[in-house]
Amino acid sequence: MKKFLAILLALTMVFALAACGTSSSTGEKKTTGEDITLDIIISQYSDNTQAWWAKDGDYIKAFEAANPGIKLNVEVVSWNDIYTVVNTRISTNQAPDILNIDTFADYVSDDLLEPTSDYVSADLQAKIIPSFWNASEMDGTVWALPILASVRAMFYNKDILAKAGVDVPKTWDELTAACAAVKAKCPGIVPWGLDISTDEGQAAFAYYTWNNGGGFLDADGNWALNSKANVEAVNYMKSLIDAGYCNASPYTDTRYPLQDAFNAGSQAFMIGACNMMKSDSKVNYGVASIPTNNGTTPVALGVCDRLMVFKDKEAADQDARNAAISKFFDYFYNVDNYSKYMVYEGFLPVTTDASTQLASKADQYTTGGTNTPGSNEYFSTFCGLLSSCKFYPTAKTEWIDVKQGVIDAEQRVCQGENAQTVLDALQAKIAK
Repeated sequence: MKKFLAILLALTMVFALAACGTSSSTGEKKTTGEDITLDIIISQYSDNTQAWWAKDGDYIKAFEAANPGIKLNVEVVSWNDIYTVVNTRISTNQAPDILNIDTFADYVSDDLLEPTSDYVSADLQAKIIPSFWNASEMDGTVWALPILASVRAMFYNKDILAKAGVDVPKTWDELTAACAAVKAKCPGIVPWGLDISTDEGQAAFAYYTWNNGGGFLDADGNWALNSKANVEAVNYMKSLIDAGYCNASPYTDTRYPLQDAFNAGSQAFMIGACNMMKSDSKVNYGVASIPTNNGTTPVALGVCDRLMVFKDKEAADQDARNAAISKFFDYFYNVDNYSKYMVYEGFLPVTTDASTQLASKADQYTTGGTNTPGSNEYFSTFCGLLSSCKFYPTAKTEWIDVKQGVIDAEQRVCQGENAQTVLDALQAKIAK
């Protein structure tokens, strides 16, 4: 990305000079008298995102009334277009002050972002769940804030488990026994949904290795793809397939048909995202931590998008700009404002106070575009898993190769190749 941006910047220098002192696509100045205007790009999460961030909407009017001298210029951009829009803005010296997107590492590498220490208040940092705060760390510095969360956990069909006469499994041994019982006593039911496809096989690698004490990295942050724990984990996946406990095509089945099968009541277990259940599903389901092995503490896979601040070397008063940005974040993460937005968009909070509040008061807020109240049970269940989350090591430059590598390794092992040999080769390739 760095080379790409350098070329674009060189080609558009004349335009960049003409744009000095502006940051929005309309060329609006950031300061008007004593006012500071913050240009913000927000990713579109639903058909209702635009309404929340509308200039004449309740949220922006309330913010500007509570923070005189600060104006918000918010643009909502679809996920299909956001990367193109952002790269174009950067290349013409019109980067936003604040951006909501998923990735951040390339912007750090190109020296485009402000560290969070420049604008995040101590009170705000203290209430962000530590694992989510650290998910945006790179080279010892945190560069972005998590805006919202999703979490993966084990879903189970209560009625199928009752028919099979088994409890919710907490360990691999218990899971194996439960799958055997389901297969024996519940004809036509798939015991365990498994996705090791190219769509999201890296998630399976995380589920099983983390919950066996392994994972992508060792304690020092170095790649450890061929660890003993990882070899055991991949072999365990193979054992589930070999025993006939999984869906017929785990190599090509993505999580979406597995979710459909679970929603239809034809699958006993699967690991899935917190929002995978359909509103019209009749399944009597429960949610639990992913089963573990060797006494490992349960680990959930966390997913979060981010809010980041771009540098503005032309800001008339950098301290005033940072103070305005800090006020924006303090207001956004205020427990009532933030809780309302999480229910509105249907995601999980990344702060401890909103997690506590939504576990018992989600029904005080409504989902976007409806009068439907939030579910206390939903937030209580999934917010309780947030503190156990780990994240993909996306800040490391080798991640794309690792992601594809572990998927290939899983598939080869599950089709008969030696796990240690395959993972040794992958480790040698990545750590060369």
